[in-house]
This record gives sequence, structure tokens and C-alpha cells, in this order.
Amino acid sequence: MSKITTKNLNLWYGSFHALKDVNLSFYEKKITAIIGPSGCGKSTLLRVFNRMNDLVEGVKVEGDVLIDNEPICGTGVCDLVKLRKKVGMVFQRPNPFPLSVYENIVFGLRVHDLAVKKDYDKIVYESLNSVLLWDDLKDRLRKSALSLSLEQKQRLCIARTIAVKPDIVLMDEPCSALDPQATARIEELMRELKNSYTIVIVTHNMQQAARVSEDTGFMLLGELIEFARTEDIFTRPQDKRTEDYITGRYG
Repeated sequence: MSKITTKNLNLWYGSFHALKDVNLSFYEKKITAIIGPSGCGKSTLLRVFNRMNDLVEGVKVEGDVLIDNEPICGTGVCDLVKLRKKVGMVFQRPNPFPLSVYENIVFGLRVHDLAVKKDYDKIVYESLNSVLLWDDLKDRLRKSALSLSLEQKQRLCIARTIAVKPDIVLMDEPCSALDPQATARIEELMRELKNSYTIVIVTHNMQQAARVSEDTGFMLLGELIEFARTEDIFTRPQDKRTEDYITGRYG
């Protein structure tokens, strides 16, 4: 079942045409990877799905973007607070708030008025446990989140995202700042989370896309060149530009 669908999606930053007639579907409770060289529009596409591009002056969007068959683009079409609760995002570099571990987790609950205070402890436990941080941090809940290791910060940011029970988790190069061991652990976490969430990951790391995703899209100069099962993209690409990229001829 399609969770996110784009139809003839175009996006401009001023006069720069950043996304060009993008048509694709992301399927529920799967990991989909978007690959391509720097500047190809991967992160711009990701930010369309929670309207983060609205924060950039001069952005213009044309075409349709549907989540659960409901349009999300256009003035007054959707409630942005509800949309960003439904579509969480994990960024390239971990960005915990300068608050305690506990307050990071409950921050979204307060903003969206999703739980009463007496339930916070349970939600903090469940969120940290789901990212395998509870045992490490159960005695440090009131300590600053800024004191954590880089990997712990990224796991905390994922826990903060899923605490509000989104349907979709967007991940923009979530392992780019991590070492190989930490990357492997985050990838393992992604595979566990897909049982509950639809995950879209943007990555420069083609090996990572091959390891964690079921579907992969290749973008180049704002165009979606090819979208297929990950195995097919990496072993039987249909477009020579895809083949050239994954074999290292450019990018």
C-alpha cells in the first residue's frame, strides 16, 4: 500500500529548478532509499514530505504530494503541526535540544499535547528502549543530552521522533557523522523500526542503501532517473545513468 505518492512534482528555489516532474510511491512499513550525487535533489525531495521547504524564501511547488491519499501541498491544504507530527525527521547531524535526555523525549508530547504528564515516564522508557538506549541512560535521564556520545545523540533524536508516534520517519544522511560501528548499529535499528514505521532514507552511501532498503530511487539533476526494488537497481539497472553512478563512473 502506498504511503506517500508524488505526481508531477516540481520545486523551484527562486529560478533554480530543483525537482523536475518527480513521480513515485513509497510503500507502507518499508525502508526506501534515495541515492544520487550531491545537489541532485535528494534532501529537497525528503523535505517536501513534511513541508520543511516552506521555511525557505522563494520556494515554489507544483504538482501533487499525497500522504495516505490526502494532499499535503498548497496553502491551507493541511495542518502543518499535525503533518509534522505524522512525518518525523532525523537530520544529518544529531541535533538534541540543550535540555535533559528526559526533556528531549517529552518535548514533542508537550508541543502536540499528546499525553498527560503521568504517562511521560512510560513513554520515555518505551522510546529509549526502542532505540536500545534505556540501559545506558536510565540513570542519566536528568543529565544534558549534549553530554552524550555522537551515536547516543543520534539514537536520542530517533527516540524523540518516534515518541510522538509518527507514521513516517524521514532520515537525511543519518549516519554520515558516525563511525562504521555506530553506522552498523543505526542500520540495525532502522531494520527493527520498519516493523512499525514507513522509513525514507537519503544517503550518499550506496552500500548502506543496498544493506537496509527494499526500494531505491536514483536522482540526478533534480530528476528521478529510476525507481525499483533495491536489488534490481544495484544488479539490473535499466538506465545507463544509474549504472554509471552505482559503478562509480561519476558522482
